[in-house]
Amino acid sequence: MYPTLFTTPGVKDFAEAIDAERQAQLSKWGEQHHPDGTGVSPEQRKLADNARDMCQQAFAEGRGDWAHILFEEIREALAESDPAKLRTELTQIAAVCAAWVHDLDSRTEPSTPAA
Repeated sequence: MYPTLFTTPGVKDFAEAIDAERQAQLSKWGEQHHPDGTGVSPEQRKLADNARDMCQQAFAEGRGDWAHILFEEIREALAESDPAKLRTELTQIAAVCAAWVHDLDSRTEPSTPAA
């Protein structure tokens, strides 16, 4: 469908799934523009710091998982007010999701989600 642009295992399939979902969103909702809603309170930074600490502790105790990692990245994005830094955080979220999906696919036969 697309030229091979990705070298990391699983990223091409992930990108194609994201593209298909974005097409469905655009078809249903059209182009959307909303405020970011991030970095608006000191509480968001405290929650991000707490999520990072929880993630680090979970891995130090041998019970860390993908949910800890993703939750930390989401909290960091929600605490960010600078658009360039927010973009970086959102990209990190996408990369964690790609890694998690690849891990899932390595454990089981990938299934095609219903539209």
